[in-house]
Amino acid sequence: MTTDSCSSACLARLDLEKITKAYDSEPWWYDVRGFLILTFAYRATLWEQLRLFSANIGPRHLEVAIGSGTLFGMILRRARREGRAPQRVVGCDYAERMLAGAARRFAKDPLIELGLADVGRMPYPDADFDSVNVANAMHCFPDLGLALREIRRVLRPGGTLAANVLLHPRGGWPWRGIAERINRWGAAKGIVNRPYDRDEVLVAVAAAGLALEREWVSGNVCNMVLRRPA
Repeated sequence: MTTDSCSSACLARLDLEKITKAYDSEPWWYDVRGFLILTFAYRATLWEQLRLFSANIGPRHLEVAIGSGTLFGMILRRARREGRAPQRVVGCDYAERMLAGAARRFAKDPLIELGLADVGRMPYPDADFDSVNVANAMHCFPDLGLALREIRRVLRPGGTLAANVLLHPRGGWPWRGIAERINRWGAAKGIVNRPYDRDEVLVAVAAAGLALEREWVSGNVCNMVLRRPA
């Protein structure tokens, strides 16, 4: 390993430790905090997210950065009501406290497997999943390109990824200023790695070898449905 690669690995480890510490809080506080961030930083609605992510539940599904499981629980209920009941669900996160909350939430649902995992190096075989969701987390990853490539690896050819990515704040006063302040707070705490430009996200998607099925911007978020080419 070269000096440069050693430095990169050390930086990635430090970033992961910072992010893990940032999510080392009670799951109920994470949920409250997430709702406030969704409303004022993302400027998106819960209903938009439910529509996006519940539509991307395949027979073998992976939920990356599942957190406390609150949002995914709502997504899964909606998918089941709409006739998209999966046969297997795996949820992963790199924050042990969040996974503990998800384990309590899904204790009576034997379908759901939970595991501690870093999205940059997931312990799942190649082409293991029909669908992957990443809700409100792409902008938290230390390396967006690495995360996208690893998700592509675990998707079967033809499988789909639904994700949203935080963009630099748009709009007028006072919403832009509020979002900027929340983003600075999130970056300092380790919750947010950084917001992105829309074109930057699309370049990263193409570089990871994922095909763009749909993409649209709502509020300060770029929403995407991507496919691993067959």
